[in-house]
Amino acid sequence: MQGIDYKLILKDLFFIVSGIFAAAFGLESFLFPNSFIDGGATGISLLIAETTNIPLYLIIIIINIPFVFLGYKVIGKYFALKTALAILGLAIVLSTIHFPEITQDKLLVAVFGGFFLGAGIGLSVRGGSVLDGTEVLAIFLSRKLGTTIGDIIILINILVFIAAAIMLSIETALYSMLTYLAASKTLDFAIEGIEEYTGVTIISDSNEQIRQMIIEKLGRGLTIYKAKGGFGKKGLHNEYDVIYTVITRLEIRKLNIEINKIDPNAFVVMGKINDTRGGMIKKRHL
Repeated sequence: MQGIDYKLILKDLFFIVSGIFAAAFGLESFLFPNSFIDGGATGISLLIAETTNIPLYLIIIIINIPFVFLGYKVIGKYFALKTALAILGLAIVLSTIHFPEITQDKLLVAVFGGFFLGAGIGLSVRGGSVLDGTEVLAIFLSRKLGTTIGDIIILINILVFIAAAIMLSIETALYSMLTYLAASKTLDFAIEGIEEYTGVTIISDSNEQIRQMIIEKLGRGLTIYKAKGGFGKKGLHNEYDVIYTVITRLEIRKLNIEINKIDPNAFVVMGKINDTRGGMIKKRHL
């Protein structure tokens, strides 16, 4: 039986607690006092709280209960437990700590309310939980309906913003869409970090020179594997080496310049990577 990794537990706890306070600050200091909403389960909670006398912290718990059970079924009991504790923690912070209203400027409310809410949700995800159960529902429905998770999230948010336009006002709904955009971009940043990685596949007759360039000039590790290609009417096959490496987005231009110097006709494919682990990911200092 493996021992308990206390460092990992403390790290997850730090992210979840930080996420709770960031989200609570965004809700109480920006969004809720100005009748703005966000997308997803949080947006539904804000919308109900705005149109009823039910406290926001209580609505957040009630709205997310089904998502906790769904998370248990779709992802696992450990995830569901951490999510339940995170949502309960958010409700406790909202009910016991008063955050002052920062501004009534609608643009600032939309941008910074979305920023802090998105940061809170993103940090909680890094801790292995969620403060908004929309993505859990999207994963479940995508498996049942055969659609993408993104399509489900977009559909849910369209319904939320239509409801906001009807129950509040069209102007509020439009500002709330801006809030959602700010929150979603901040969420991505909080999860992926500033150093977004790009996977690069390179096919070239000068693969040995390109290999040396990547190691010596970029200080990156790489993988070389054998491949066969098919082309032409007869589907002719030829064997060649394929180079695969992982770089940051700041190194893309330098890599392209160096490849062009060696082989302008090299075939290069790049794709965004959401997460990396192990191996020679950190740049080697030369």
